Amino acid sequence: MSQPDKTIALRKFGMRDKLAYAAGDFACNMSFCLKGFMMIYWTQFMKLDSYIYAALLVVCQVWDAINDPVIGAMVDADHHKYKRNKFLQYIWVGSIGLIVAGALCFLPFPNLHSVAKGLLFVCGYVFWDAFYTIANVPYGSMLPLITEDAAERAQLSTWRSAGATIAGLATGMLMPVIIYDSANNLKGGQMWIIALVMGILGFIGFQFLLKNTTIRVNTEIRAGEDAPKFNVINAIKNFCKNRAVLGTTLAACSMFLSMYGASAASTVMFQAYFKNAKISGIMQLVTMLPMFVFMPFIATIVRKWGKKEAASAGALFSVFACVLMVVLPIGPNGTGVMLYILCQFLNGLGMGIGQCISYSMTADAIDYNEWKFGVRDEGTIYALHSFFRKLAQGVGPSLGLVIATMLGYVASQGPNQTPEVALTMRYVVAVYYLVGAILFWISYKVIYNLDKKTVETMKEELSAKHSA
Repeated sequence: MSQPDKTIALRKFGMRDKLAYAAGDFACNMSFCLKGFMMIYWTQFMKLDSYIYAALLVVCQVWDAINDPVIGAMVDADHHKYKRNKFLQYIWVGSIGLIVAGALCFLPFPNLHSVAKGLLFVCGYVFWDAFYTIANVPYGSMLPLITEDAAERAQLSTWRSAGATIAGLATGMLMPVIIYDSANNLKGGQMWIIALVMGILGFIGFQFLLKNTTIRVNTEIRAGEDAPKFNVINAIKNFCKNRAVLGTTLAACSMFLSMYGASAASTVMFQAYFKNAKISGIMQLVTMLPMFVFMPFIATIVRKWGKKEAASAGALFSVFACVLMVVLPIGPNGTGVMLYILCQFLNGLGMGIGQCISYSMTADAIDYNEWKFGVRDEGTIYALHSFFRKLAQGVGPSLGLVIATMLGYVASQGPNQTPEVALTMRYVVAVYYLVGAILFWISYKVIYNLDKKTVETMKEELSAKHSA
């Protein structure tokens, strides 16, 4: 990254930055949200064997996870002076490919041989993942470069979560209405068109981000010729010793393991237990809407209580909500649906604070890396953070699908599962969410080590260092 020209006054941080950063995660999630529908598409519409799909997804996700630190290291080691900031340049490249990449994951050829189906899935996924990584890793890495102020970073994190939530709500609520017929069967032939439209909308969001983002923090000023060169091995070692980034990474992994791990069972629950797949989109609203409750107050919460303290308290409340999801008599009727919605709302309320400030906590973890080890390595740290998140995103749904299949779920039967299997899936969903909430609480309460006082001390010392 080239050093900003000190003679040019940078625009003051404000709403334009927050909207731009929100647009970036909206764009990422217009593509990423498609992953939530891949399992049902490939197992119910394309008729790919559940075990084969689970295995292929793990293989693809391992590759997905590996290329994150590769891209991150490439960005960190890239000292070319681009016309625009290097992070923005990589995002621009990724945004081009994502226009069509998502659609390639939903090409409708259900009559192909199973081997051809597997190859089609892997090729489409790898192509999509390559461009998603090129856009997403630099996007996540540059948050601490937009502002040094802790409260402003928290606001950026909140607006990023808002952008992701809007994309999630739009796809989560509308997709079930569009893709299921009156008998709860999947209408898979139109998925590639939907994915293409989402790719175009994502491209528009990326362009808004690129045109309205100002980089204010220069982190590559070196004191002299003896300044350390970028070393990917040292960056990985520092990541493993950085408790702050380990805490945020485990928190993200636990959330994805529970959410995506429950996806297969959740699909069956709505198709065969509640017998109304179209209302599954309401869950997106119920779990994400509480986050908006905290948005106007997040800066005040951070200043008064601190990020670690607020996220830990919210996670504990989420554990309580998930315990209720397990023990309450959630039956296959209207009352059961309402009880499930209530539990998910309370769960979303507990997770809401952590989701609002999670990216800001990762930005603080990058500062912590500089504070403790003398180097920042934004790209590598965020890429390794993303590496483990993506492993969770791959292992979660694969493991969930395998467990659901072992417990009697037959993908080829679609919504026509036995009552016993449908009831089992209702409890599998609840247990997944409970385990995820417990791990989420442990991540922030026990592992993450940047409490309010420590963050203030770190910021003061880093500010003095940068000034010097």
